[in-house]
Amino acid sequence: MACAPASQVARRAVRSAGSRRPPVPRAHETGYWLLQKADNSTASLTFRTDEKPSALVFEGDWTVHNAPALYGELDGISGKLKETGGDAVTFDLSGIGQVDTAGAWMIREAEATCHKAGLDIEIRGMTDRLKELIEAIPETLPEPEEEPARRRSLAQYVLEPVGVSAVAAGRDIYAGVGFFGALFVGLGELFSRRSGVNMAAITAQIDNMGVRAVPIIALMSFLVGAIIAQQGAFQLSYFGAELFVVDLVGILQLREIGVLLTAIMIAGRSGSAITAEIGAMRMREEIDALRVMGFDPVAVLVFPRMLALLIALPLLTILANFAALLGAAVVVDLYAGITYETFLQRLQEAIDLADLISGLAKAPVMAVIISIVAALEGMKVGGSAESLGQKVTASVVKSIFVVILADGIFAIFYAAIDY
Repeated sequence: MACAPASQVARRAVRSAGSRRPPVPRAHETGYWLLQKADNSTASLTFRTDEKPSALVFEGDWTVHNAPALYGELDGISGKLKETGGDAVTFDLSGIGQVDTAGAWMIREAEATCHKAGLDIEIRGMTDRLKELIEAIPETLPEPEEEPARRRSLAQYVLEPVGVSAVAAGRDIYAGVGFFGALFVGLGELFSRRSGVNMAAITAQIDNMGVRAVPIIALMSFLVGAIIAQQGAFQLSYFGAELFVVDLVGILQLREIGVLLTAIMIAGRSGSAITAEIGAMRMREEIDALRVMGFDPVAVLVFPRMLALLIALPLLTILANFAALLGAAVVVDLYAGITYETFLQRLQEAIDLADLISGLAKAPVMAVIISIVAALEGMKVGGSAESLGQKVTASVVKSIFVVILADGIFAIFYAAIDY
């Protein structure tokens, strides 16, 4: 029997069972005090002074049900014993009927109180079962050991967070690779019609992640294209080369800015939504319910969202490119006097199909990255709202970081093959 937990359970049960204060003890002419006997209680604690040494008589059922009626008197036992002037006390336990851990703990508490008052205790009427139960409970609860403060060097302060982050990154990569493999399993189940994944779910996710993102993507890209054109025209005007701002905007937008900013916006908008949705389902144990029903959570929850991003992100990138070029055309017409006809003619000369393909080729990779990172963070959510918020934040940060890293790798690869 575990001692400390049992006494803690008893203490909580005693304190939470009611706020009713016990009545004030009253002196009897027969030479004893009836310390407590509640109206509905079958237990009593009587302090007898008509015998030497004085005696504490325990009667009735000392269980958790009767504990609130008796616990309030334990603190005053030592004072009443000192009033008698004796140096010893007898515990009469012969009248105890049923007893549980709460009752044994109160008896042990009374014994500890008498010992602190310097009184010798004689126990009579104790059964073997009651003795075993009382001895299992210590007189005082052990204090938790305080761990000594660990002194760390400056190198540990600097290098330990780096090591922890490296280990966490390694675990994320390992889990991401496993997730990527599970997605192929979900793909096989999709075509075999053995899973809960269906085209209706994919269509709904395309509407949520793609169609509803059109306004913000178009507006953001329009403004970015306008800003790039305005700044480029302003700087190139010093050299009389305002016309080359069309080359600048066209190549930069199609190869880098269009897909990168679109992916970042989708990571913040749709990636956080994926993490929040899956995390909330994990908190409500809906993912465990899917496994119990024989469904693969990756195939049911992750794969439709990933496939929706694979379709939506390239289309949104094309939309972003058109919006950015439109914003650039408007600005250069106002600032540099380059007409729309001249803008289109110069744009056709500045860019080719390779520029468009080099940008669009990044979109599917970034879509897979965003969906895997967001779903993986959602699966890590614990049982608290704080954990959900932390994982949503981590999902957005990690997705944006990996997207930018992937864009850099693509840039190095294109430079290596001279594309």
